[in-house]
Amino acid sequence: MTAVTMTATAGAGRRAGTAQFAGTWPLLRLALRRDRIIMPVWVIVLGGSFSSVGKSISSLYGAAGQRAELAASMNGNSSVRAMYGPVFDDSVGGLVSWRMVAFGAALAAVMSLVVVVRHTREEEETGRQEMLSSAMVGRRAPLTAALLAALTANAALALMIVAGMAGSQAGGAGAVALALAVSGVGVLFACTAAIAAQFTESARLAKGLTAAVIGAAFVLKAAGDSAADDGSSVLTWLSPLGWAENVRAYADERWWVLLVIAGAAAVQCVVAYTLTGRRDVGMSFLATRPGPARGRISTAFGLAVRLQRGALVGWTVSFAAVGFVFGGLTGGAADLVGDNEKTREIFERMGGQAGLTDAFLASMVSVLGTVAALYIVSSVLRLHGEESAGRAEPVLAGGVGRTGWAAGHLVIAFGGAALIMTVGGLGLALGYGHGLPAVLGASLVQLPAVWLLGGVTVLLYGALPKAAAAAWGPVGLCLALGWIGPALDLPQPVMDISPFTHLPKLPGAAGMEWGPAALLTAVAVALVAGGLGALRRRDMLN
Repeated sequence: MTAVTMTATAGAGRRAGTAQFAGTWPLLRLALRRDRIIMPVWVIVLGGSFSSVGKSISSLYGAAGQRAELAASMNGNSSVRAMYGPVFDDSVGGLVSWRMVAFGAALAAVMSLVVVVRHTREEEETGRQEMLSSAMVGRRAPLTAALLAALTANAALALMIVAGMAGSQAGGAGAVALALAVSGVGVLFACTAAIAAQFTESARLAKGLTAAVIGAAFVLKAAGDSAADDGSSVLTWLSPLGWAENVRAYADERWWVLLVIAGAAAVQCVVAYTLTGRRDVGMSFLATRPGPARGRISTAFGLAVRLQRGALVGWTVSFAAVGFVFGGLTGGAADLVGDNEKTREIFERMGGQAGLTDAFLASMVSVLGTVAALYIVSSVLRLHGEESAGRAEPVLAGGVGRTGWAAGHLVIAFGGAALIMTVGGLGLALGYGHGLPAVLGASLVQLPAVWLLGGVTVLLYGALPKAAAAAWGPVGLCLALGWIGPALDLPQPVMDISPFTHLPKLPGAAGMEWGPAALLTAVAVALVAGGLGALRRRDMLN
C-alpha cells in the first residue's frame, strides 16, 4: 500500500512539473512570429559586421608585417586596450576577434535582453500574460519561451559569424570559438534579463537594470585590460565580456572558458526559474513605491520627469564616463594610426580633413551623437509604453490634453538629448585635457541629427502607434553607417542617408556651417508637429 501511494505521489509530481511548462511551444512560435523582423535584422547586421571588419583589415593590413606592427602598437597602448582588449594573434581572424569580440558580445547581450524582457515582463505589464495564463499555459512557460527565443537568435548569430569569417578567409576553429564566445555571452545576459524581469514591475526598468549590468561588465573589462596586456587581470576575469575575450579565438583557443560562460548562464537560469515560481503574475519582488500626486508630480510634466528621471541619470553618467575615456584616447591618436595611410583616411572620412587629432575628436563626437539617438528614441517610445499599458487614459481623463501629456515626455526626450551630449562633450574635453569650448561646441552640433531621429519616432508614434517600434530601424542604420561605413568606404550617396553625415566635422572644420544644422532642426520640428497632430486625431490604443 505504501509503495502504491509513493508511486502515485511521484506520478502526480511529474505531471505537476510538466504542467509548469504547458504551452511553451505555442508561446515560442508566437514570440518568433512577433520578432520575425527585428530579430533577423539584429542577427544580419551584427553578424555581417564581423565579415565587414575582416574584409577591412585584409585591405588595410594585407601584409603579415603590417599586422604584426599593428598588434604590437595596440598592445602597447593602455587606452586602446581598455576599449578593445589585447591582441592575442596578428592574423586577420585574430585582429577581427580583437576588434569585435567585446563589442559583439555586448551587442548580443543587448539583443538578448530586449527579446527576453519583451516576452516576459512586458507581457505582464500590458496584461496580456494574465489573459494567456487563463488558458492552458504553465507558470514557467512564458519564461521558457522567452529564453528559447533568445537562444534561437544567438544560435543564428553564431552561424552568421562563422559563415562571415569563412567568407573573409578566416574560418576554421577560430571562427567557431569566436562565434560561441559572442553568442554564449548573449545567452548569459538573456538569463540576467530573466532575473531582472522577476524583480521589477516595469519592462523599462528591467531593461535598464540589465543594461547597467552590461555596462558594468564592460567597465570591469576595460579596467582590467588597461592594467594588463594579456587578459590576465582579476578585473577582466570578473566580467563576462572578459571571458569572451579570454576564449582567445585564433590564438590557441581556450575552449574551457566557454564552460565558464555556460556554467554562469545555467546558474542564472536556475535563479530565474526559482524566482518566477514564487510570485504572482504581474507582481515583482521590488514593488513600485506608491505615493500621492503632490508637488512635482501634480502636472503632466512632473509625471514625465518622475517616470524618466532614472533613465536620464543613467545615460548622463554613462556619457560622462565614455566621453572621458574617449578624451583620454585622443592624445595617442597619432601613435594609434602610425604611418598607415589607409587608417588615417578612415579617421578623416569620419572626422574631416583637418589634423589627425581634430579628426579623431570629431569621429568620437560623432559616435556620441549616434549613441544619443538611442536615448531619444527610447525616451519618446515611453509614450507608447504608457499608452499601450493603459496608464495614459487615466491621466487624459483628468483634464490633461493629449498634446500637454505628450509634451512633458518630449521635453525630457529632446532636452535630455541636449543634456547628455553636453555632459559627453565636457567629459571628452576633460579627458583630452584642453579645447573645452571647441569640443563642447562640436558635441552640441550633433543635436539636429539626434533631434531629427527623435522627430521620426514622434511621427511614427502619433500616426502609426502599432508600428512605433520601427523607429529603431533608422537609428540602427545610422549606427551602422557611422561606425562601419567609413571603414568600408561606402559611396557618398549611401552615407548621405544618415543625417549625421550632413553636419560639419567639428572641431577642425574650416568653419561652422549653419545651413545643414538649421535645415535638420526645421525638419525635426516639422516631424514632431506632424506626430502631435496625428496623436490628437487618432483613437487611443486599447
